[in-house]
Amino acid sequence: MVFRAPIRSMATATRQSLKIGMLPADGIGREVLPGAKAAILALGSSIPKTEFIDLSAGFEYFTKTGTALPDETVQILKGECNCALFGAVSSPSRKVTGYSSPIVALRKKMDLYANIRPVKAVSVNPEGEPGVDLVVIRENTECLYVKQETQTIGEHGKEARATRLITERASRRIGELAFKMALERPRKHLTVIHKSNVLSITDGLFRETVRAVPTLPGMNGKYDDVTVAEQLVDSAVYRLFREPEIYDVMVAPNLYGDILSDAAAALVGSLGLVPSVNAGDSFVMGEPVHGSAPDIAGQNIANPLAAIRSAAMMLRHIGYGDGADRIEGAVDSVLREGKVLTPDLGGKSKTSEVVDEVIKRI
Repeated sequence: MVFRAPIRSMATATRQSLKIGMLPADGIGREVLPGAKAAILALGSSIPKTEFIDLSAGFEYFTKTGTALPDETVQILKGECNCALFGAVSSPSRKVTGYSSPIVALRKKMDLYANIRPVKAVSVNPEGEPGVDLVVIRENTECLYVKQETQTIGEHGKEARATRLITERASRRIGELAFKMALERPRKHLTVIHKSNVLSITDGLFRETVRAVPTLPGMNGKYDDVTVAEQLVDSAVYRLFREPEIYDVMVAPNLYGDILSDAAAALVGSLGLVPSVNAGDSFVMGEPVHGSAPDIAGQNIANPLAAIRSAAMMLRHIGYGDGADRIEGAVDSVLREGKVLTPDLGGKSKTSEVVDEVIKRI
C-alpha cells in the first residue's frame, strides 16, 4: 500500500457527512478525478454519506474569465468542505500577464504547507518487500515559489532575478512533520536535502532548523529512534537512481522536493502512479503528481491510478484508514496482475477500463 500513517489526527466520530471539493482544473485532470470519485463512492456505507462539490480553477478557466482561482472556490473550500481533490493544471512556460498558478495559490491560501509524495513499487508477491519505498516531504509555501521576480536592463542586456524565501517557521513545521512521519515508518530514517555548500544562508537555515527539531522544547527524546542523514540535492538525485533503497523519508525545500519526487516516479514506472496530498493542520487536498498532459487529453488513455491513490491518501488523513486500505489494495491488485493498464505502463486499456477494474476490486 502506498501510505499508511495519517499525517494528522482528525476527529471523525461525529461526522455525519463528508463534503469533498472537486477541482479537476485542466487537461487530464477532468478525466482522472471521476475515477477518484468512483473509488470513494465504492466504499459505500463504510464512510459517511459523501457530497462532491464541483469547483472552478485552472488555466483554461483563466482564459475565459481572467482569473485562475476565483475567490468563491477558496471560500467554499474553507467554509463548506472537509477536504478536496485537485486534478492538474496547465501552467504555461511563457509569461502570461495576470496569470498565476492556482495550485500554488491554493497551497498558500489554505496554508497547505506540506506536500507529501510517497513513491512505492508494487512487489510481484503481495508479501514481498518493494524495491522502492520512500516518501518525499516538500515544503509547500516558500522557496522560489513565492514568485517574486524582476527583470531589468543591465550593462549587457536583460537581467532577471528571483527572490528565494526560506523562513525558520516554515522550515520548523515541515521538519516536525518529517520527523513525525519518519518515526511512524519501520526504518525510522530521515534525509535532509539541501545545497547549503553553495546557498549557505537560505539552505543553511533550512538545514539547521530541520536538524534542530529533536531539541525543541517538549520533545524530551521523542525522536531518539530516528536516524538523521543529509544529502546535497545534486548527489541526492544521482543516488536516488543508483541506490533508491537507501532512502526512507526525504525532506526538502519546495523546488528540490518538486524535482526529486517527479524524478522518483521514474523508479516505479510512471508519473501516473504517484499520488500526493497537500496538507495543513486542518485541511488536506489530494493531488496526483502528474501534470495536465495536453498531448493525451480527451483520448481516455490517461492513467487514473495516481488520482485514485491520492483519494485514498486524503481519506486516510481525515481518519478513514480502512477505506483507504481498500482502495490502495485494489490499485495494488490491478498493478500486480498487469492485465488492465494504460499505455504509460505498457498496456492498451482505457482510463475508464482501469477505473472499472479498480472499482470491482474495492
